[in-house]
Amino acid sequence: MIDVSIISLYYINMKIIKLPFVKTLKSNLSIGNLIQVIQGPRQVGKTTGVIHFLKSQKKPYHYISADGVLENEFSWILSEWQKACDKKVTYFVIDEIQKIRNWSEIIKKIWDEKSRSSKYKTIRFILLGSSSLKIQKGLTESLTGRYQVINVPHWNFLETKKLIPISLEKFLEVGGYPGSYQFIKKKEVFENFIKRSIIEPVINMDILPFSHIQKPSLFKQVFNILCNYPAQEISYTKLLGQLQSKGNTDLIKTYISFYEKAFLFKSLEKFSSKAIKIKSSSPKFIPLCPCFSLFSHQGNITSRVFEATVGAQLLRLPGELYYWRDRNKEVDFIFYFKNKIYGIEVKFGKRKIVSGMEAFLNKFKKAHPVFIDRNNYEKFLSNTENFLLDR
Repeated sequence: MIDVSIISLYYINMKIIKLPFVKTLKSNLSIGNLIQVIQGPRQVGKTTGVIHFLKSQKKPYHYISADGVLENEFSWILSEWQKACDKKVTYFVIDEIQKIRNWSEIIKKIWDEKSRSSKYKTIRFILLGSSSLKIQKGLTESLTGRYQVINVPHWNFLETKKLIPISLEKFLEVGGYPGSYQFIKKKEVFENFIKRSIIEPVINMDILPFSHIQKPSLFKQVFNILCNYPAQEISYTKLLGQLQSKGNTDLIKTYISFYEKAFLFKSLEKFSSKAIKIKSSSPKFIPLCPCFSLFSHQGNITSRVFEATVGAQLLRLPGELYYWRDRNKEVDFIFYFKNKIYGIEVKFGKRKIVSGMEAFLNKFKKAHPVFIDRNNYEKFLSNTENFLLDR
């Protein structure tokens, strides 16, 4: 079932927001016939974007959602596939595919039979899902070599500005989930929506059923603790000390990995020319959605959240993201992209001391310095790759 509240937002002032992943989808389908797997957080417009794409193509399609399917899943997919074939569609689309048991086996069976048939060979498959844990398991178990993954991230500042009038400061407080923007003038309603309609379903429906977590209450504590440290380096031992129950650092690392797979956080390693130092370093945590700051009990963390949005934007590119520290010298991000190393400093308020950048450049002579602040932030967002390559 399509979320009407999200769709209505796309038509504010008669405007439709074109998300980057739709362009990628169109490009992939124009040059190949692999299964397109679209995954990302809940409530970021995956379904809406695909529906708009299908309508723009003006070709027959068969869209179905596995949300709420109660009958035998195997026969349900086969039945829907037969309907698609009878309609002679160009696109066969299944939403919330992760809710189907053994979905990858069923899709593999249909895909392989389709590939051998000249009659149905040209039908394109598009699968959507919000649970990376179950999606990835299915892809690696059954569909190797048959698919392409398209990741749909949380909305950034520029994408949000196209939808609603919003200041940068407000975006850093409430940004990320377009479905929540209708509530931003009602703080309590907004916070309740984020907690009850997004975070809790992710934990209770996308993670816990598939991860064998023995202490769910401890797992949920980790989420709240991570929200306190946006774009900050913190040791696993310190994180462990804040839990209200016994655990160990390996348990913390496992829990964090689940939050990463659910598109909520990303932990960065320390950049070093020696791999052993990378493995032994304390992580730096990047919340992938600005509004997670709602769950922080720290003081003013706006500048840290701004830094985290830069990190989240860099993670959209196929590079490798780190941070750097040498004693009291540090650089916010180190980005290895297209055989170049970029040292990136981020500032929200007053200019930061750049002694860390100077130390980094002295050690890594071929690195390119990049400075991002409020003045060039939108340029950075509008074309991140070119912004870096021009340095």
